[in-house]
Amino acid sequence: MTARIEFHGGAGTVTGSRFLVSTRDDAILVDCGLFQGLKELRLRNWQGPGFDPQAPRAIILTHAHIDHTGYLPRLVQLGYRGPIYTTPATAEMTRILLLDAAEIQEEDAAFANRKGFSKHHPALPLYTVKDALRALQYIRTRPYGERFDAGTFRVTFRNAGHILGSAFVQLEVPMGEDRAHRIVFSGDLGRYHQPIHTDPAPLPPCDTLVLESTYGDRSHGHQSVITQLRDELLPTLERGGTVLVPAFAVARAQLVTHHLRIAIETGRFPDVPIHIDSPMANDVTGLYNRYLESEYLDRDIPHTAPGALFPRNVRFHRTIEDSKKLNNLPGPRIIIAASGMLTGGRVLHHLQRLAPDPRNLICLVGYQAAGTRGRALLEGAPTVRVFGIDVDVRARVTCIHGLSAHADRDELIRWVESAHEPPKRIVLVHGEPPAAESLAAALRARVLSDLVVPALGQSLALA
Repeated sequence: MTARIEFHGGAGTVTGSRFLVSTRDDAILVDCGLFQGLKELRLRNWQGPGFDPQAPRAIILTHAHIDHTGYLPRLVQLGYRGPIYTTPATAEMTRILLLDAAEIQEEDAAFANRKGFSKHHPALPLYTVKDALRALQYIRTRPYGERFDAGTFRVTFRNAGHILGSAFVQLEVPMGEDRAHRIVFSGDLGRYHQPIHTDPAPLPPCDTLVLESTYGDRSHGHQSVITQLRDELLPTLERGGTVLVPAFAVARAQLVTHHLRIAIETGRFPDVPIHIDSPMANDVTGLYNRYLESEYLDRDIPHTAPGALFPRNVRFHRTIEDSKKLNNLPGPRIIIAASGMLTGGRVLHHLQRLAPDPRNLICLVGYQAAGTRGRALLEGAPTVRVFGIDVDVRARVTCIHGLSAHADRDELIRWVESAHEPPKRIVLVHGEPPAAESLAAALRARVLSDLVVPALGQSLALA
């Protein structure tokens, strides 16, 4: 029986993960992500998915991040009506993220129409809250370790250790005559020995491994996060400046504030006001606390006690009115706001206000994809465009390392080598070309597997 994987996203880029696995009689889609970053990639969100939206029998989600789930409402708009399988925690997280993404798109379109800076008249959201709610109706949950059928495919979720509920996917593809091709999709793989999250489960035997390569060309290093936070943030706070931390509302905001809590409680950091300007981060924190107290996750999570993610002086800002109050508050203080790559959301209003003042600090705490404002800041851009206006960047820009929820090169290799036998073929996705090629070279020296780095739109036959 002919079977193949088609790479409709997440190939040659770190966003837009969409992998269609098809046989002569059936098809299944692994992840359904939104493209982010470069304009040429973002424009793909407005185009067709590259396959018949009604072709997949089911969609399998590895985790809730928008670059893995954010295209779901659009695909349902276009006609998809099948089940969407994921873990229970990812289902709850996906609801929060999709509704937030839809709200942001509606707000940004409305703001662009009011200010008149959009090239489109009128500016329209990619999808609405109503579209997101419709897509969420198709979600079905399965726990880690339960083997279940999705059409003619068999699926099992295993803990990937990336964010709450994240999974890598074991997929058995029917090949005829009672034979199956075993594929593992890593999704986004987590790190080892990290606060809040458990280690990824070992890699099971497989014929094909579809492996992320976001940090395939680098190591996160071992410098203390708390030491970095103290050294980088303290000068700004001592001179009365404001620190702006663009952070993803899922996992990253919780991890940053967790480290700040430890630093404050151990006397290594001043007890300054910390503001989390993100209703989504508030909701996600509630999920983390609830699941950490349940039996869903292993109890052995280092340095973390349920309900103790934040220092006592953290203040949440849920409404737009609460967010606007920050405009009149002087430093020293820390503002944590989404999104982590400054692609949209409330952080842009803070960036527009704080970036021109040299007393302030913009502290990046995660991966910055090509084409994002975060990447531009990281590369020293003197201005960034916000709401159609070029904003001068006179504030200092820094980056804290070691907070990523993605495995680095050494951890990816460690996970591949955790299998009892190497995969026959490893396909590297979800990374920019230099990262994927670097990881491919490192793996060739370590494992006896065929290495493939597919291009966007490529189709790969399953032997």
